[in-house]
Amino acid sequence: MISMECFRRIKIGYALFIVSATAASQNPIVANQGLNDPHIHIFENKAYVYASHDTSIENKGFIMDDWWIWSSPDLVNWKKESVLKPEETYIRKPFTQCWATDVAFKNGKYYWYFSEGNEQTGVVVGDSPVGPWKDVLGKPLLTSDMTPTHEYDIGLIEDNGSHYIIFGVWDYYIAKLNDDMISLAEKPRKLEINNPRGPYNLDGENLKMPTDDKPFMHKYNGRFYLSWGVFYAMADSVYGPFDYKGQIMQKSSFAKGYDAPTWPNGFQQGRHGSFFEWHNQSYFAYCDISQTGNRYFRDTFISYIHYKANGEIATIRVDGIGVGNYDANQSKIEVEDYFDADGVIKIELNSSEFAVKTIKENSYIGFANVKNLKDKNSVCLKITSDHTVAFEIEIRKGNLDGEVVGNYKFKTKTTSKLEDFKCKLKKLADQETLYFKIKTPKSQQIKINSFSFLK
Repeated sequence: MISMECFRRIKIGYALFIVSATAASQNPIVANQGLNDPHIHIFENKAYVYASHDTSIENKGFIMDDWWIWSSPDLVNWKKESVLKPEETYIRKPFTQCWATDVAFKNGKYYWYFSEGNEQTGVVVGDSPVGPWKDVLGKPLLTSDMTPTHEYDIGLIEDNGSHYIIFGVWDYYIAKLNDDMISLAEKPRKLEINNPRGPYNLDGENLKMPTDDKPFMHKYNGRFYLSWGVFYAMADSVYGPFDYKGQIMQKSSFAKGYDAPTWPNGFQQGRHGSFFEWHNQSYFAYCDISQTGNRYFRDTFISYIHYKANGEIATIRVDGIGVGNYDANQSKIEVEDYFDADGVIKIELNSSEFAVKTIKENSYIGFANVKNLKDKNSVCLKITSDHTVAFEIEIRKGNLDGEVVGNYKFKTKTTSKLEDFKCKLKKLADQETLYFKIKTPKSQQIKINSFSFLK
């Protein structure tokens, strides 16, 4: 956390902005500083966001004159770590189109790829996630005449030890990188997408602008997901072909105060971002303008990602709570929104809800930064099972080996119906990190849907 002396308050127009070298925030993760086009990667158990930087709330266009790196131990508290200026790259002069970036790690080195506007892509190399950085090529890696699309807005994916770079607008291209990570191992290939949609093509009729810029690819449970903002397609191979599946952001996604203003083509436009995993949890980081009111001065939000049984992605939630922190005054906390877990999997409980299912005799689920606990003396968990199961839940604070603040043995009485199981708690501080350690008999599982704190 930061002291009040570190804050500088700026009044611009209707908004009051708080600017600092570090920030303790949820959504936006770093408020009102223009942190956008976020690509989050986990290195050495710390989250790093590699991002573009909108320079001012007064921007009337995309003015971005450097690239940023911020880090966080918990997705809540963020610290600015590094700035890359275009003068430090082959561009060699000030430049106001420092567009989207991504990073990869191989052979002890970090490779940070950056867009030269909407035309070319370069790369710098460093020995740590935050540099210092060196432009070893001294020229673009992807040149503007390489493919029929534009060679910018890159995304990186690693599969079976090889790295691939994805780029373009409307049509996307992919190329395998050589082991040196600064040259291509093959000629870029076009990615085929069946029946695509996008913010300019909601009805499938706009063949000139079928998708968007800013492609990203990630892998989950053996399937490849090609995304452009909140739109995505799936394939069994990194090269496709990809089948369009849908949009992960709907009107129902938004909490009050987070649905407007938005882009000219609606709330699904401009959501450039990335998917990532940490502590057995999945996330989507993306651009938002609901708090700045200016499409040229964007914030970064993070939402939880939950995959359905068929591999498709459930609709995300967009709110100010964000991820990695929890409010004990909420009517309920969804268990699948944990910060850390082992020995469990997420499952669809029904058409509208998810749950966490134990798959080991000893498992745990952790929730960091739980606030407003001071007057709470018990917790109520909603649990079901496929058959009668005797189980034990032990609640520890701080970490897995921390003080036990609740310990109860239970038995499910019915099947396929959520039951309430209450556990008394020792007196807690107003904010704690809590771990639920669960013991079940061999080959027997329980499903936990949600929990709430009681006075």
